[in-house]
Amino acid sequence: MTSRWTPGSWPMADPARDLVVTDDLTIPAAELQWRFSRASGPGGQGVNTTDSRVQLQWDPTRSAALTPAQRDRLRAVFTVSASEHRSQVQNRQAARHRLARRVQSALAPKRTRRRRTLPTAASVTRRKQAKRRRSELKASRRPPPPE
Repeated sequence: MTSRWTPGSWPMADPARDLVVTDDLTIPAAELQWRFSRASGPGGQGVNTTDSRVQLQWDPTRSAALTPAQRDRLRAVFTVSASEHRSQVQNRQAARHRLARRVQSALAPKRTRRRRTLPTAASVTRRKQAKRRRSELKASRRPPPPE
C-alpha cells in the first residue's frame, strides 16, 4: 500500500524547506525549531498513538535572514502551534502558514494616526458660498409675505 502523501505534495509542510515570508524575506529551515506532541481531544485510538500536534518556534534575534532594521522590529520569539488537523503533515503546513502571517504583520509598517488640521481658507469660502446659494434657493421657494 502506498502513502497518499508524496514528498513533493506538501511543500509547505516540509521542515527541511526554507519558509518564504515575503518576496524579500526567507527564513532558513535551520532556524526553525519543530516540536511534536500528542494532540488532545477527539480522534479515537489514533489520538493516543500519533504525535500530530505541531509547535513551531523561530527566534528573530539570532536570525541571519533579517536586516538590522527588521531585527529591531522583531524582538520576541515567535511560537505557533497547530493541532486542528488529524494529520501531522497538515498541522505542519498550518503552523508554517501561521508563522509566516505573524512575521508579515509584525514587519508591516505601523499606521500613524491622522493629525487633525484646520480647514484651508479656500475651503471655508467654498462652504460659505454653497450655504449662501442653498439659502437663496430655499428663500426663492417661500411664498411672498402678506401685505
